Amino acid sequence: MDNNNNYNWSQDSVFVQNQTGGVAKKFFANVFLWMFVALSLSTLAALYISSSKEAVSQLINFETGQRTVLGYIAMFAPLGLVLIMGSGFSRLSYGALLGVFVLFSILLGVSLSFIFLIYTSGSIVACFGAAAGIFGIMAVLGYTTDVDLTKFGPILMVGVAGLFIASLVNLFIGSSTLSYVMSFIGVAVFTALTAYDVQKLKNIGQGLEADGEQILAADAKKLAIMGALNLYLDFINIFLFLLRIFGGRK
Repeated sequence: MDNNNNYNWSQDSVFVQNQTGGVAKKFFANVFLWMFVALSLSTLAALYISSSKEAVSQLINFETGQRTVLGYIAMFAPLGLVLIMGSGFSRLSYGALLGVFVLFSILLGVSLSFIFLIYTSGSIVACFGAAAGIFGIMAVLGYTTDVDLTKFGPILMVGVAGLFIASLVNLFIGSSTLSYVMSFIGVAVFTALTAYDVQKLKNIGQGLEADGEQILAADAKKLAIMGALNLYLDFINIFLFLLRIFGGRK
């Protein structure tokens, strides 16, 4: 009789463990699903704009070679949307957050359409493939490593802030040497950030399992959107910095 009770308890325990174990897997799957959606939207938007001379003319003045007002909006709007998503995470509903995320993906694609006018298609594809390879390797490393990567977070954030400030400065001075050096640093920083972010998302997924029903489904979905945003930015930055280093210009 006791043996049967023990067996039944064991069966129930395994069932519960499998049920909760699926929470982290579902969360991780949603993160990469939304990252793929964002990449697809950006790619389609970039291809559409770059293939239409009329659309490009709305973003850049061909006579002066300078961006138009819409061009500057397309360039800076994605940054504003990222700030909105980060600061308004707790206030925005899941639907609103998802809408901002989709809009961000499309506008960033519009902004990235310029690379098709500057670099050859072959170099774009090659750098995209290289970025995908680097991202994949670091994602696996971040997920499987037993090393606590959180201690590197502050250092990496300083690196990102430094790159952002240097980029703003270089908008005015236009130094090709500074841009080249920044590109190597950028690849290193965002390669490391990929492993860091994946481990952080793994920990979040495990935390959702531990909290169980205390975490609302909408909150878990919102966390997946923000996780996808982080990984998307890691990938895009690796790709763009590689393109600056190895991209063949037209």
